Amino acid sequence: MSKFKNRLVSKKELRTICGIPYTPQHIARLEAAGHFPKRVRLGANRVAWVLSEIDEWIMQRLNARDASNDLNASF
Repeated sequence: MSKFKNRLVSKKELRTICGIPYTPQHIARLEAAGHFPKRVRLGANRVAWVLSEIDEWIMQRLNARDASNDLNASF
C-alpha cells in the first residue's frame, strides 16, 4: 500500500500539480452536480481533495475522449 494513497491536494495544487484549469467557483458547480470528486473539509477555512480521486476523474475524461475518437474513426 502506498503511503500517499490518500494524499490530499489543495485548490492551488489542483491547478499546479493536477493541471486542472477550472476556477474554484466552477469546481464547486461541478461538485454540486456530481461531476467532480467531493472535497474534504480540513477546518473552518481549508478544504482539499483526495489525489487518487482526482486522478481517477482525469482518467475517466481521457477514456471518454478516447472512446469518442474511436467512434468517430469508424465513420
